[in-house]
Amino acid sequence: MTPAPAMESIRLLLIDDHTLFREGLARLLDGEPGFQMTANCSSAEEGLAVLANTPIDVVLLDFDLDGSPCSGFLPAARTKGFLGHTLILTAGVTQKQAAQLLAEGASGIFPKHRSPELLLECIRRVAQGENWIDQPRPTTHPPTNGKPAMKKLSAREREVLKLVFEGLANKEIAGRLDISEAAVKWTLQRLFGKTGARSRSQLIRVAMRLYLEEL
Repeated sequence: MTPAPAMESIRLLLIDDHTLFREGLARLLDGEPGFQMTANCSSAEEGLAVLANTPIDVVLLDFDLDGSPCSGFLPAARTKGFLGHTLILTAGVTQKQAAQLLAEGASGIFPKHRSPELLLECIRRVAQGENWIDQPRPTTHPPTNGKPAMKKLSAREREVLKLVFEGLANKEIAGRLDISEAAVKWTLQRLFGKTGARSRSQLIRVAMRLYLEEL
């Protein structure tokens, strides 16, 4: 009996400006059977240069690169003849932003707080031509079943929460907002109190459910 041909690995390009996240994810994916981490970059420009010379099946693209939405990457990649798929990795996008990304050619949107196992499944499906949308709807009325009730956020709390969504550490948030780290920690404690979260990851999950439209 002739053995079945081996399946080719999915060739990946990862673009993310958060070094620790990018390098950790690159190591994870490169160690998984069926995946080939062809290149990883910190900017859209570097990624486009890779696409111009290297066959790629799936681009894993951070939504917020250096503080700017990544949507310009999608048409630029098409002009370079990229025929593969692009999966947006994000700490949180609005429904309007999600719709724009899909309209511009993104194959899926995947929240960074989800599990690595689910990401692997997502990449496999996107590589096969499926679309993947993992974007919870924001709650617009008082939640039930033990979920925390919505409490109004101050302008400062919204600013800090948005930067937490972007994956920034306390020191980076302080620098971005030109405030002290103590002020950032105090604001985070208020956010934990209002959302009932006990960690940053819980804060992101609760905030995506309750406050996404405010950000």
